[in-house]
Amino acid sequence: MTDSRDQSQESTECSGLIEQLLAIGTALSSTHDLGALLTLILTKSREITCSDAGSVYLVDRTGHEPRLWFKVAQNFSQPAASFREFAMPMTPKSLAGYVALTGESLNIPDAYDLPEGVPYQLDRSFDRSIAYRTRSVLVLPMQNQEREMIGVLQLINRKHNATTVITAENALDVTQPYLDWEKRVLQSLASQAAICIERNQLQESIENLFEGFVKAAVQIIEARDPCTSGHSERVADLTVRLSQEASAVTIGSLQSIQFNDRQLQEIRYAALLHDFGKVGVPEAILGKQKKLFPMQLEVVQNRFALAQRTLEMECAQAKFRHLVEHPSHQKFHSGDFACSHCQELKVLDAKLEQAIKLLDRYWTLLVETNEPRILAEEPLAQLRELAQYRYRDRDGQLKPLISTEEMTQLMVARGTLTLAERDAIQSHVTHTYEFLKQIPWTKQLQNVPAIAYSHHEKLDSSGYPLGLKQQDIPIQSQMMAIADIYDALTAGDRPYKRSLSLPIALKILKQEAAQSKLNSELVALFEQRQVFAVLGHQVPENA
Repeated sequence: MTDSRDQSQESTECSGLIEQLLAIGTALSSTHDLGALLTLILTKSREITCSDAGSVYLVDRTGHEPRLWFKVAQNFSQPAASFREFAMPMTPKSLAGYVALTGESLNIPDAYDLPEGVPYQLDRSFDRSIAYRTRSVLVLPMQNQEREMIGVLQLINRKHNATTVITAENALDVTQPYLDWEKRVLQSLASQAAICIERNQLQESIENLFEGFVKAAVQIIEARDPCTSGHSERVADLTVRLSQEASAVTIGSLQSIQFNDRQLQEIRYAALLHDFGKVGVPEAILGKQKKLFPMQLEVVQNRFALAQRTLEMECAQAKFRHLVEHPSHQKFHSGDFACSHCQELKVLDAKLEQAIKLLDRYWTLLVETNEPRILAEEPLAQLRELAQYRYRDRDGQLKPLISTEEMTQLMVARGTLTLAERDAIQSHVTHTYEFLKQIPWTKQLQNVPAIAYSHHEKLDSSGYPLGLKQQDIPIQSQMMAIADIYDALTAGDRPYKRSLSLPIALKILKQEAAQSKLNSELVALFEQRQVFAVLGHQVPENA
């Protein structure tokens, strides 16, 4: 009867242990944070074995010599004791080092009484620092399926009673050696933990790899367009902060917006890569600072110089013809030589001077209208007049001083870009989308292409490239649009325009919102929560 009761109890305990191990396996598989994973491994291992304390070490092979990182520690009897991460050489002199190098487990009844001849020793300095006594120790290798060493699990002081507090004085009475079945169970758990740790490290490596790729992509963008250096990072910082503030709203229509960490990462990647398509835009257009390209302006300047030299040559030829047609000796005998010739030559000089002044006026006009400022009606009328000007080229043919293409560029009413050039610039959004679509995004990041694709769309469908309406524009893109415009207004690194003050930039954002181009609630939140402070911007005291 007693044997039957004992067998039933043992069966119940075994069943409970199996359920516990299954639950641990499920928890390990669903934990993605390395720190939380290591803590979970150690906590559950201590629960199964009724261990008072323990620690987890990870193998680090990034340096010249492999090391062990002391990552996590727990101590029920000394919960206030401070633990910090540190690296130590992976040698057989320490318990963890020996296990990591050999792959053998250690089941030590008393760490203060080790067999003679073993290479390892317990470092008692920690015990002395907290008035503790380490007795029974179970040290297990954590290896993956290829038997590669991932880390070491170390359990300390298996207790008779889980609630007992161990001191240096009672350690021998309240602790006991680890059992072989515990060693076998924990070894299996350690192997499963190693696979989970490796999975976690691989995931972290992939994320670091992609993070490096994104940073490299941003550097490529900035190399192509140095004038906007830092723009992508600033837009990302602003968009993420605005997303976080929107997630914190508890009233109004914004309260439905909730972003978790993965979604914020998705927003950040979309913002960092939102301008990547600029690699497909001609560099000359991308960095165009004035209406005419520098080489064009140089050609036009040479044309003006040629036109002036032609006028001077024509004036000289007219003087020569006059002198040939009116011999000087005839005028001289009549006593009228000086007056007759001088009068005619003065007329020719005056015409030349007037023609050169007109050229100078046109050149001044051209230089002024070449700047990226808004053109008034008067300069536009003068440009139309310049468009009619003809000069005689070296081949004797009359040609326009300013070509049709050059005049089209000079007559741009605002900014520096013609319609064709603006279309080329705006095409960067489509280039970005086509590029981002090629990346096999994970499920958590699958919306990156769509978010980046819509950052130039406006709520009234006046945006590009698709002319979407508000309901079709992702809320993340609406946030990015605000961040993108704000940075474009306030950035001080654009040679083709001056930066605007924070109050003026906010005023423009609110005007855009009032015209139903930007989300008015997000713009209000941007201002009220001072999202711009993430860039170090502050509202002036007198504002």
